[in-house]
Amino acid sequence: MSQDHDHLHLPEHPDFLWRNPEPKSSYDAVIVGGGGHGLATAYFLAKNHGMTNIAVLEKGWLAGGNMARNTTIIRSNYLWDESAAIYEHALKLWEVLPEELEYDFLFSQRGVMNLAHTLGDVRESMRRVGANKLNGVDAEWLDPQQVKELCPILNVSDNIRYPVMGATYQPRAGIAKHDHVAWAFARKCDELGVDIIQNCEVTGFLKDGNRVVGVKTNRGTINTEKVGLAAAGHSSVLAEMAGFRLPIQSHPLQALVSELHEPVHPTVVMSNHVHVYVSQAHKGELVMGAGVDSYNGYGQRGSFHVIEEQMAAAVELFPIFARAHVLRTWGGIVDTTMDASPIVGTTPVENMFVNCGWGTGGFKGTPAAGLTFAHTIATGAPHKLNEPFSLERFETGALIDEHGAAAVAH
Repeated sequence: MSQDHDHLHLPEHPDFLWRNPEPKSSYDAVIVGGGGHGLATAYFLAKNHGMTNIAVLEKGWLAGGNMARNTTIIRSNYLWDESAAIYEHALKLWEVLPEELEYDFLFSQRGVMNLAHTLGDVRESMRRVGANKLNGVDAEWLDPQQVKELCPILNVSDNIRYPVMGATYQPRAGIAKHDHVAWAFARKCDELGVDIIQNCEVTGFLKDGNRVVGVKTNRGTINTEKVGLAAAGHSSVLAEMAGFRLPIQSHPLQALVSELHEPVHPTVVMSNHVHVYVSQAHKGELVMGAGVDSYNGYGQRGSFHVIEEQMAAAVELFPIFARAHVLRTWGGIVDTTMDASPIVGTTPVENMFVNCGWGTGGFKGTPAAGLTFAHTIATGAPHKLNEPFSLERFETGALIDEHGAAAVAH
């Protein structure tokens, strides 16, 4: 850590930020999934609800799934009241977590810009700005000249396929270093007594009637009173093991980075219409992504044509990027719902809870997902922020359609 952060607490054994314990025979609660959401849930269970005899099970290495593979964008400018409430709460938590977790995870509020390229885009974007302001979310509408002032390297001329007609802008939005976020939560969980168990794959569940009483793993059976599923793209696989189905589909979602460059890109720019979003990481690489691959799958890579199309979009919007090179590409597995909103709540199995369906927006929601999921697990009832995101909404029809605000705009 830099000298600027000497006041931040260092662990007693600096060689290890957390223990690697053997699984115990029983816990009060087990969280399946050692990514951002699983770790945040464990942290808030311990901190807010005094539940410390809990385990986080991760089939691979800590935060090696979507947490290590996302493009780190954080924002809260969603359209509907329910979405704006949970994502804005997450953003407010992001603003205090570096101090609370005593870890500088490079949270940079550099702003996020969503470009509009058609009259339909403009109408929808201005509607969203109005809705955001009513919900207390910082939002502005920028004309093309203001867009250019904020991001000088962006091409706002009218001689391209899809000219920039304006943009929404959220000044408090930004990026954070995803690995550091996971390490910060993991270290605090460990300090609070939570067991983080890596290389521990769940293979089934023990049930007494319709109540879950244990978890079967490749490292033995673990008895537990409560199970929280936080496994993103593999949530449907786990649900099937437990005897119920989730209304989600898993898709590959790709991202890529360039080589390191001097600082040239001061903010985060997204375009739903030409399908690309780009920021510049602290080290200097350009971080880019686009939409999901259209097929269902569990592979952590996708199709080349998605990369080809997002490169064309990036070079059109940012002519200077034609001189950059793709250094590496990768993919994650995102779990999408039919209304592009998450599922956080109870399941048909007693004492089993699920947090999934965040699609392309999981990273930004991490703190609020952890806080509300922990509340749901500890009390057996949803927090007011996640109550609208229940599994039951797919039966009642009370959907929260965020395709416009989610889409490619992670």
